[in-house]
Amino acid sequence: MSFPQQNAGLSAWLLTDGHAGNLRQAEALARALGIIDARIPELTPAAPWRWLAPRRLPGASQAFGPGFARLLQRSPPPPPALAIGCGRQGARATRLLRARGARAVQILDPRIDPRHWDLIVAPTHDGLRGSNVVPVLGSLNPVDDAWLADAAARFPTVLALPRPRVALLVGGPTRHAPWSAARMGEAAAALRQQVLAEGGSLLATVSRRTPAEVREGLRDQLRGLPGLFWAGDGANPYPALLAAADRLVCTPDSVNMVSEACATPAPVFVLDPDRAGGRIARFLQALVERDRIRAFDGGLDAFPVTPLRETARVAAEVRARLDLPL
Repeated sequence: MSFPQQNAGLSAWLLTDGHAGNLRQAEALARALGIIDARIPELTPAAPWRWLAPRRLPGASQAFGPGFARLLQRSPPPPPALAIGCGRQGARATRLLRARGARAVQILDPRIDPRHWDLIVAPTHDGLRGSNVVPVLGSLNPVDDAWLADAAARFPTVLALPRPRVALLVGGPTRHAPWSAARMGEAAAALRQQVLAEGGSLLATVSRRTPAEVREGLRDQLRGLPGLFWAGDGANPYPALLAAADRLVCTPDSVNMVSEACATPAPVFVLDPDRAGGRIARFLQALVERDRIRAFDGGLDAFPVTPLRETARVAAEVRARLDLPL
């Protein structure tokens, strides 16, 4: 087990709209860079600024309210050595800090010319290219051996469940990754039958985007089985499910969730990946071509995998390109 070397000498700010997926990516990159005390300023964009991000128009220093404006004007400049942003609001904030002398790294395609940042970390499925673009397959995340070991230690009851342990990670249907409550019901019923026939346990977790009827259907299918079902109450055991799973089954709607599942050493099965469209379809197809995921057809035959660990690679490239201290 190895943890990233701590880089206490590098000051950094993480700049996002506060959405969990964006903050998680910024935190993952900071962790991989060994940054142990990053500041997370609150960004509260008001109209019209929130609609214009990431453009830096006259008066943009006031885009996030007086609190952030005071931080920008603090003397001596610059506030941090490194500004890591994720999402459009974070992209404007990193531009403002770059103008004050910070090195600026933007995660996700900002949808304007990449030259406004020192580096852009962009998913390969976005198709962004440029001399300062670092491509990443999927999304940045904290999942590595050390993170999984810590998750297992925090939820010992999950590791005590009988094997093989099948973890079901459920998001919510989207326009580009549609699935129905009926389709999820079929998948859950197939998983239930497998556990009843072969033993082991079934562990499931949902997200805030999961429809209520899907939650109730899962509750019915898991009733009486060894395992657990997290429906939103109490501490979310999601990290422990990643650590404990011998097989992982995911819905196809979340790049973050599928990326984190693929960072584990478990085979990953995705519900109806061929029905996805747009950028998420390109992401899933890249994983299929690598044989990192397979479509869930009711069975869970194991196949050899290599964990997808993009964050450490990206962090090494960021460190080298920006000549950051080790």
